[in-house]
Amino acid sequence: MDTTNIKLDDITDFGIVLGSETAPKTMIEYINLRCPYCKQFWNQNNTLLTDSVKNGQLKLVIKLLDKVKPSLQRGNIMHHHVSLDNPELAVKEIQQIFDTQDDWSSLSLSEVARFAQEKLGLKEQMNDRYITKIFREAESANVVFVPTAVIGDTIFDEHLEQEELNLLINQ
Repeated sequence: MDTTNIKLDDITDFGIVLGSETAPKTMIEYINLRCPYCKQFWNQNNTLLTDSVKNGQLKLVIKLLDKVKPSLQRGNIMHHHVSLDNPELAVKEIQQIFDTQDDWSSLSLSEVARFAQEKLGLKEQMNDRYITKIFREAESANVVFVPTAVIGDTIFDEHLEQEELNLLINQ
């Protein structure tokens, strides 16, 4: 992933915020809930990130990024079913959505919404402002790919090994 064009100054801590504002490190993570690489990164690192947040080492900011790519538009639909006003619940819903990604990834857009509501028990949320703000921020910062994550001046994707992530959090 070419990160040379990403403008770190345009990336804010607006999003689903977990952890203390006074944590020594902040990680910003752009994801799309249909992206298999986002799911891979989430599943590979969720325990480390959750523990780091609980231990006060990390403030984690999750940004659900709508994408125009047809294969990721189903994730855009799922973004409207995440409870953004309750970060702990949002994380559980994101996990549930990733856990069932294979079940809904080939459905039509309207079927994805129905799946979220009927199979996962999620309610459609009024997330338009949030989603638009994240989309505009990503455009301004030149964040093109998901997942894209940032800790300090380090920008990375799903290829970062867990040991390297642990070092970034704890150094």
